Amino acid sequence: MDRVAKLASQKAVVIFSKSSCCMCHAIKRLFYEQGVSPAIYELDEDSRAKEMEWALIRLGCNPSVPAVFIGGKFVGSASTVMTLQLNGSLKKLLKEAGAIWL
Repeated sequence: MDRVAKLASQKAVVIFSKSSCCMCHAIKRLFYEQGVSPAIYELDEDSRAKEMEWALIRLGCNPSVPAVFIGGKFVGSASTVMTLQLNGSLKKLLKEAGAIWL
């Protein structure tokens, strides 16, 4: 849990992902298209992936990826992020976290 919290606080937007996950790809693309350069941690390429996946599940992210943190705070998984995008709240969160300027 500490490792996830530490990694999540190192950049304005952090995404825990798996390289083979199509929803992870869609969420990463959404942020890139917003002009955000998120820190991405591919769990299938990390030796401590199982430990981090359990921490993400304990935070309420089920399935464990994609897990999105903005401003060091857990925002949610793909459905939550898409809801925020559709209702216009995502851009506000990104501005507040310093991930985008405009």
